[in-house]
Amino acid sequence: MSVTTGSSGPEAATAVDAAAFAASVRDDATVWDQQGRLPDSVRQQAAQDGLLAVSLPTAYGGAGGSPDDLAQVCAQVGAVCSTLRGLVTVQEMVTAAVLRWGTPEQRGLWLPLLARGGMFAGFAATEAGAGTALAAVNTHVRGSGDHVLVTGRKVWITFGQTADVFLVLGKAADRPVAVLVEGDRPGVHREPVQGHLGMRAAGIAHVSFDGVRVPRTHLVGPPGSGLRHVIGTALDHGRFTVAWGSVGMAEACLDTAAAHAARRTQGGVALAEHQLVRSVLARAAVDTAAAHALCTRATRSRTERRPEAVSETVLAKYAAARAAADVSSGAVQILGAAGIAPDSLAGRFFRDAKVMQLIEGSEHVSELHIAGRLLRRHGFHPATGSPTQEAAS
Repeated sequence: MSVTTGSSGPEAATAVDAAAFAASVRDDATVWDQQGRLPDSVRQQAAQDGLLAVSLPTAYGGAGGSPDDLAQVCAQVGAVCSTLRGLVTVQEMVTAAVLRWGTPEQRGLWLPLLARGGMFAGFAATEAGAGTALAAVNTHVRGSGDHVLVTGRKVWITFGQTADVFLVLGKAADRPVAVLVEGDRPGVHREPVQGHLGMRAAGIAHVSFDGVRVPRTHLVGPPGSGLRHVIGTALDHGRFTVAWGSVGMAEACLDTAAAHAARRTQGGVALAEHQLVRSVLARAAVDTAAAHALCTRATRSRTERRPEAVSETVLAKYAAARAAADVSSGAVQILGAAGIAPDSLAGRFFRDAKVMQLIEGSEHVSELHIAGRLLRRHGFHPATGSPTQEAAS
């Protein structure tokens, strides 16, 4: 299989394009959630509309968009369907890793396919004994010569049921490595997960790799760079897209709750006249605005390639996921029975928002990162548990 770079790809996706796409599927999102499946035709349409390669350079079939372009796409799509935003996230995570750490041959082969929907990706890092502690993965990549064998079991893989290629984190001679594994190779086994809390249409699966033989040229990045560099690049990209998708969720829930409060009456009195309802709406508005501001700051840092961009993204993702969880909870409370109905957007986002607090860096892990950054400013290094010499003196 060979792919030539410089092929034509989707045009740059804008916030207007994303909003139009999101509006066209708004009524379908609930059905996908209930059925636990995102139709193939929708994935292909998203690729055709340029939503899956927003930040990928045009030389590889992408839109060549800025961090702000990607942010707006994720916010617009996230306001309608977390699964669709998840599709954008996973595709962007894998393409970002290959673009940054892949060889010219790997970039020329994989990126155009991922950009235009010729392949859909899965990000296979977490394991039963290595969720947030990815350094503890037990997937092995062994072999010599032109091929390696990949053996291990990955859990909770978004689009694991349908992915055409997985970016897999493993170990080779106890050093972290990343390797691309096609989903149709012998030894790849998928275990669909059903009935999970949120993102129910995301085709989540546990995926086993039983001695899967792949060319050595599928290894991404220098030896030993699999976790900190290749997977780190993917996770950073994922946090950014999840952050903006969570902002979209919070904004949608806030708007839904406010509209309901303005229209709904109880005993001839508008629901919006109740002081407690106004308090819930006020807190939700502040939380949403704060999350939006932090995400905007992270976007600016990424655009200007500032050293603090990764930390700013962690902070933004933490705040946005928490806002989505709190605002959706308040929206369900205001909506009452309508908030827990099968077709309730707020109810669906209430479930999805809890997932946002776990993926691409759990809330507690993010807290450690945020607090560590703050403490280092005051001369304390969390890794050693003691003040630096300068602070002690």
